[in-house]
Amino acid sequence: MSDVQPVHPTGAPAISGRLLGTAVAVVVVMLLLAYLVAFDQGAISQSGEYLHELMHDGRHLLGVPCH
Repeated sequence: MSDVQPVHPTGAPAISGRLLGTAVAVVVVMLLLAYLVAFDQGAISQSGEYLHELMHDGRHLLGVPCH
């Protein structure tokens, strides 16, 4: 028989709940920003074309068609 004992995890999570919450919040904000820059054609902004014109150069920089 071998004297090697199996290693049991201590039960500590690999990632904290606070870090996980922060990561999820950052992903949601980045997805919302990507939608606003790339796809919004005035559906979210109440002023119609204002957001479209504000993000116009960003669309062309990313190669997203907007015309």
